[in-house]
Amino acid sequence: MIELFYAATPNGKKISIMLEEIGFEYKVTQIKLNPGGEFSRGEQFKPEFREISPFSKIPVIIDHDNNKEVVFESGAILMYLGEKSNKFYEQKDRTKINQWLMAQMGYVGPMLGQHHQFHRYNSGKDKWGEERYFKITKTIYGDLDERLGQSKYLAGENYSIADIATFPWIARHDWHDIGLKNYKNLTRWYKIISGRQAVKKGYDCLNNGEKIPEV
Repeated sequence: MIELFYAATPNGKKISIMLEEIGFEYKVTQIKLNPGGEFSRGEQFKPEFREISPFSKIPVIIDHDNNKEVVFESGAILMYLGEKSNKFYEQKDRTKINQWLMAQMGYVGPMLGQHHQFHRYNSGKDKWGEERYFKITKTIYGDLDERLGQSKYLAGENYSIADIATFPWIARHDWHDIGLKNYKNLTRWYKIISGRQAVKKGYDCLNNGEKIPEV
């Protein structure tokens, strides 16, 4: 059984979606957020949580079927679960999958996260920041659209952990104000993934009726 330490963020949703896709038994330990969107300092920074999460971040998993193996960082968790399940992380495609997974971890997620901070949470406070991250987000949409004009999924013709990692960030497209429907290849990819039953269930991990935004 996998224990998932979770909050309803894109990084958290990556793992709940993956767990639904591979059909593993899991339970959720929720890390609650305060109304401002920041992590509750009391839960996140408790010594017992820092023992499994050195940077006080979610998600983290404990694999209780594997000597209570602890894995932190969402990309590393996806790789671990992909190897353990032998799903969505095929050996023959692994080099491409790793590249697109790292692109999400190192670029797509962090840049869209900054766009959220300036454009949604702190709108009007820093014009330079708003304009900078709006432009970067628009570039990311264009780059992903170009890639998806060349292949069905990010790492090739097969759905993989690279898609699972990227999808919850693009699912915040209504926050971005870029216009997802203007990117036909990215829209095609988004619709295919959002139609998967495991994705729908994993996106609404806490069973509170959280639906995937439509295009």
